[in-house]
Amino acid sequence: MDRRVLCSSLILCSLLVPIVGQQPQKPQQPPPPPQQSASKQQSPPRDDDQDVVRITTNLVQVDVVVTKDGKQVTDLKPEDFELFEDGRPQKITNFSYISNVPGTASSNALAPSAKDKGTPIVPTPVHPHDVRRTVAFVVDDLGMSNESVAQTRHQLRKFVDEQLQPNDLVAIIRTGGEVGALQQFTTDKRLLHSAIEHLKWNHCSRTGVNVFRPATSGLLGALDGVPCGGQALAGTMRTLRFVLQGMRELPGRKSMVLLSDYIPIQEQEPGPTLGGTASAFNSTISYAALLQRVAELAIRGSVVIYAVDTRGLAYTGPTAADKFSGTAREITNQIQASLSSRSQSLLAGREGSDLIARQTGGFLVRNSNDFGIERVMDDQRGYYLIGYRPGDQTFNRRFHHIKARVKRGGLTLRTRDGFYGVTEDEARLPQLVSRDKMNLALMSPFGGSDINLRLTTFFANEAPAGSLLRSFLYLDARDLTFIDNPDGTHAATLALSSVVFGDNGKVLSQQDLSATLRLSQKFYERAQREGIVYSFDMPVKNFGALQFRVAVRDQASSRIGAAGQFVEVPNLLKDQLALSGIVIHNDDKSQSQPSSNGPARPDEGDTTAGPAVRQFHQGANLIGVYAVYNALLDKTTHLPRLTTQTRIFRDGKSIFTGETTPLDVAGQTDLQRLIAGSRLYVGPDLSPGDYVLQIIVEDRLGKEKSRLATQWIDFEVVK
Repeated sequence: MDRRVLCSSLILCSLLVPIVGQQPQKPQQPPPPPQQSASKQQSPPRDDDQDVVRITTNLVQVDVVVTKDGKQVTDLKPEDFELFEDGRPQKITNFSYISNVPGTASSNALAPSAKDKGTPIVPTPVHPHDVRRTVAFVVDDLGMSNESVAQTRHQLRKFVDEQLQPNDLVAIIRTGGEVGALQQFTTDKRLLHSAIEHLKWNHCSRTGVNVFRPATSGLLGALDGVPCGGQALAGTMRTLRFVLQGMRELPGRKSMVLLSDYIPIQEQEPGPTLGGTASAFNSTISYAALLQRVAELAIRGSVVIYAVDTRGLAYTGPTAADKFSGTAREITNQIQASLSSRSQSLLAGREGSDLIARQTGGFLVRNSNDFGIERVMDDQRGYYLIGYRPGDQTFNRRFHHIKARVKRGGLTLRTRDGFYGVTEDEARLPQLVSRDKMNLALMSPFGGSDINLRLTTFFANEAPAGSLLRSFLYLDARDLTFIDNPDGTHAATLALSSVVFGDNGKVLSQQDLSATLRLSQKFYERAQREGIVYSFDMPVKNFGALQFRVAVRDQASSRIGAAGQFVEVPNLLKDQLALSGIVIHNDDKSQSQPSSNGPARPDEGDTTAGPAVRQFHQGANLIGVYAVYNALLDKTTHLPRLTTQTRIFRDGKSIFTGETTPLDVAGQTDLQRLIAGSRLYVGPDLSPGDYVLQIIVEDRLGKEKSRLATQWIDFEVVK
């Protein structure tokens, strides 16, 4: 067998080299799924409900949250509310309650490490109209101390591990990093944990290393904490505006949780330096206009801002870092001045956050060491939509205050502070051109809906090309526009853009391709029934948790589809055991085997049974193929000592565990890139549904902490 083709495609279509010494294995029949609860589920919001803050000539609609003792009240009627615009009562013409959470919560534990050989969890795919909470955690590392950053990492880990629900769409973004795109919104806990691990103290932070600047005397004390030219707060504002502008494109009611030590409304800026000495002429800088702009962007984008003072329950008394000097009386005065200054700093540092939270319908969490994240998430369980018909005076380009009241006693109501009186047409963004639409599709956390796509991307490493992302892209041919040619063939022209996003949305690499699919009548008819698979490679130089996204545009119709996938790229330079992704397909010679690059020919078999779609009928023989990197070699035999094990899961429960089997490496020449595979028989009695195949490889020569590696992939069984 040509090992180059095998390594290039990672597909064993005719096994001429030995693979794992296992006979085809039959998973056990899984237990029947539990019966659904008889309680009626809350249906997802309709399309017209997704537009939360609506300001048109016919309707002004705002969102309202009502609580009692911190818990949401969901059974109110229109007659329970009063609504005012600039103090004038308004007749309620539209009213509904929207739930943001499914009827029953389910766990979505973090995909475990290979060490415990735990259950791999496939992230739940999200669609624009799923019932969910959409939350951006914006970590203001430009306004946080080193102490606060450490506590923020702890609280965000706790949230991801214990509170995150499968349908929650979440982003964790830093104000001090390069913010690239909305691809950071995800349901994948692995990506969120990677973002948390990248949270570090920013040397440009306007708050310094400690929550409070140590009490010192002299010029050094006066200059301590001046950040990178004093532009850190402006950087925070720019990031907030960028994130809010991007969130505007997401459907429904969204939330931003702003975590910061210090966002004031105004502050005393240090004056210019003269010959290295601080000038005595300082100026008071007001940020009220910038904060108002942030609040207006949030209101127009249906984003509620919650603010968290990450200083928590801060201690304002003397610490070991403080340096007091002088007589006892002078030291006492210095301590009292320090206490007063720190108390004022606590109040001033949260004024800006409190302002934009109140104006957008959120609230400020202060004096809380757990940051109140559970309270924030619970507040997003649902909301009322209340609307009224505006008068002519509404659209005068001025700010209009909104006030809502609930007539029942003992209830607390929160809504947005108001809105600017411009019509929806005046506020609408410019019409996007084709390139802008492609970029938007690449950045959005949702797959484009015009073209039905299915993406399978995995990491591989080849000599001499190095590390790459190999992708199989399934396209529904019925969504493409084929032109009839004089020679009887049918042709469709596609533009394909792919991008790799790294930490904080940074664009690591991007490539644009074009392809023309030219099919004979026979192949065209089959493509219309079964679809088309297009495969391509993209070099990758970075490692870690990455997001890979692809957008495809049909050139004739301008329809666009998009898909994305989390990919973890190992650092092979560390010489640690690692696996490529798994390619799983039907081991029937008549089934489709896609070429290393380009579209699969429709006559080569059922494309749905290939690695792109992974949809297999009962009774099928499957094979999963992968590569093993950096296996240690025995000093005597100069050969690796590896074992493999196969596991099958359904609904998070193991239904099959294969025997641990030595990996036979006979006939392989590159011992640092070993090709392996595992056969699997899908029994005729195996219930239709979604399954997960997990491969575990153990290096018997490795150290305990680095001797295990695992990969997994999902597939579907159909009748």
